[in-house]
Parts: sequence; C-alpha cells; structure tokens
Amino acid sequence: MRPLVVFGVTLIAIGIVGLAIDNISFTEKRTLVDAGPIRVTADQERTIPIPTIAGVIAVLAGAGMVFVGRQARG
Repeated sequence: MRPLVVFGVTLIAIGIVGLAIDNISFTEKRTLVDAGPIRVTADQERTIPIPTIAGVIAVLAGAGMVFVGRQARG
C-alpha cells in the first residue's frame, strides 16, 4: 500500500475513536509542600475534552487521503 493510503486509514481510525470517546481523564499527582522530611502531595483529576468536530475532520481528511492515494495508483 502507498504511504498516503496507510496514513489516511490511520486518520480515519483515530477520527472514529475520537467520535466514540467524549473526553480523556487522568490523575496527576502534585507536590504541594516539600520542606525537608515533610512532603504534602495531592491527586488532581484532569479531563481533556475531545471536540466532535476534530473527529469529523480526521475522518474526512483520512477519506480524502485514501481517495487521492488510490487515484494516483493509476
């Protein structure tokens, strides 16, 4: 397969995953106080939203790359 087609299929897959998942959540451990033997830490949960338009754009761009890659084949 041509690299353009492979990259297009990868973009389509990433776009579909982006449409299926609303956001990514992870926990970050932060050190609040570090004074000699005393260390105070806190866990903070962070959420990164994934916009729906980003998934749609990735799917459309991937489909375009697959189409162009197959047309260039001749």
